Amino acid sequence: MTALLDIGGLCAWHGASQALFGVDLRIDAGEVVALAGRNGSGRSTLAKAIMGLVRTQGRVQFAGRSLTDLRTFEIARLGIGYVPEHRDVFPALTVHENLELGVAPRQAKRTTPRFTFDDAYTLFPVLHERRATRADALSGGEQQMLTLTRALLGNPALLIVDEPAEGLAGQVVAQVSGCLRQLRDRGVAVLLIEQRLVIAHDIASRIAVMGHGEIVFDGTPDAFRERDDVVQEWLGVG
Repeated sequence: MTALLDIGGLCAWHGASQALFGVDLRIDAGEVVALAGRNGSGRSTLAKAIMGLVRTQGRVQFAGRSLTDLRTFEIARLGIGYVPEHRDVFPALTVHENLELGVAPRQAKRTTPRFTFDDAYTLFPVLHERRATRADALSGGEQQMLTLTRALLGNPALLIVDEPAEGLAGQVVAQVSGCLRQLRDRGVAVLLIEQRLVIAHDIASRIAVMGHGEIVFDGTPDAFRERDDVVQEWLGVG
C-alpha cells in the first residue's frame, strides 16, 4: 500500500551546513508517528524539509506526488498542515481573524471531513471566549491552541506539529493531547515532534528517533520501551 507520506534518502541543508543525511520515513493515512531526538538532531529540519522551507535532495512524496519542486503554499494546499515550534500567530489580528487565514480553499479535496470554526471552538472553548481578542494578548498556551486550530482549518490529511507541549502547563498539555487524539480518530495523520515524548506515548502508533540527522530507530511504542540503548544514547534520559 502506498504511504501517505513517503520520504527516502532525504538530505537537507541550512545554507552550506548539511543537517539531514539520508532520512527514510513513511507515514500511512490516519497514522500518528512521534519523532523524538535531542536538540540539534534534525527533527525540526525534517519538518521544514517536508514543507519546502530548506534546500533538499532526495524523495519526498505526499499521496504519490513529489513535493520537492513545490513552494510551501502549494504543499499546504495539497493537504499538509504545519504547526511550527514558535507559535507563529498574527499578533495584530484577533483570534477569529487568525483562524480565517487558515481556511482551506473550497476547491481542495480531502478524504477526511472538513474542519469548521465550530470544530475549532469546540476543541478549545477558551478560543471562542477570546475570539475578538488580539492574538498578542493571548497566553503562550492559548497561542499554541490558536496555531493548532488554524492549521486544522486548512483541512489537512497530514498535520506536522513541532513541540506542542513545550513550555505549557500540564492542563494545557492535556487539552492539546486530547485535540491530537480527536484528529487521529477522525483519520488525520500526524507527525508529532517531541523531545520528551510527553504526548507521544498516549497517541502514537510508532516512534521514530533521530540522531545526527538520521533515523536511528523506528518502531512501535512497545518496541521502543524495550530499547534502553536507544533511549540512553539518543535521548539522554533514564
